Amino acid sequence: MADTKSMGVVGSGQMGSGIAQLGAVHGIDVWLIDSDPDALARASKSISSSIQRLVSKAQLSQAAGTSALGRLRFTTNLEELCSSDVIIEAIVESEDVKKKLFLELDKIAKRSAILASNTSSISITRLASVTSRPRQVIGMHFMNPPPIMKLVEIVRGADTSDETFDVTKALAERFGKTVICSQDYSGFIVNRILMPMINEAFFTLFTGIATKEDIDTGMKLGTNHPMGPLQLADFIGLDVCLSIMKVLHAGLGDSKYAPCPLLVQYVDAGRLGRKRGIGVYDYSKPSPRL
Repeated sequence: MADTKSMGVVGSGQMGSGIAQLGAVHGIDVWLIDSDPDALARASKSISSSIQRLVSKAQLSQAAGTSALGRLRFTTNLEELCSSDVIIEAIVESEDVKKKLFLELDKIAKRSAILASNTSSISITRLASVTSRPRQVIGMHFMNPPPIMKLVEIVRGADTSDETFDVTKALAERFGKTVICSQDYSGFIVNRILMPMINEAFFTLFTGIATKEDIDTGMKLGTNHPMGPLQLADFIGLDVCLSIMKVLHAGLGDSKYAPCPLLVQYVDAGRLGRKRGIGVYDYSKPSPRL
């Protein structure tokens, strides 16, 4: 089984830039791709700051930090991924948009390349179906933020080969991650459990059972969660939470997965959470003490 020497990451948001940072820090040449040059500039600045923080905390040597930054390249051109050993997709959580990208990547990537998706809920089998290499398509779901969170959820599609699984697992472990494996069903493991809890927290707020502060405090102090479910939803992005709930509802066909109307309303209003400055909480005000 060959070591991964070069990696492409498509999507330079918080997930994509975090995955790219992991690759570079662990000795892999990385192309980070985004169609938006401004997003790439923000990602470059964010990764550089993150690596400098690691150096300042003595978690990474100055030489290793400089070397990692030297292994990172940024571009808007997908064609640069033609020689990557592994390509990880980390774009918007939309099956149609991901399928379109996988169709393009299949034409660009070298024959031996693995195409991985960071999807948190969408069928790997269906993503693989638009490619000519379903045996080399796999789910590699990092948690947010990728450089910090210790888990990677690996999802095999119906045709994913043992070799593809072994290479992907070895890559995650090279990044210092603990790997869990899920069958290819809507939501996989983590979001199959987490998102209905977040949705139920929205219903608890929507029906007036309690305030947002008391809901979050109850779950933090009553169940020892580090962050309340509504606060966590703001951190994840309410649009992402809604997308996953829609996938669960459609894929599992049970009304218990229907998104809360309040969650839908907040997303419709553009209240997407921390990234927009307002979600369940207003982040233009002092941080809520929960």
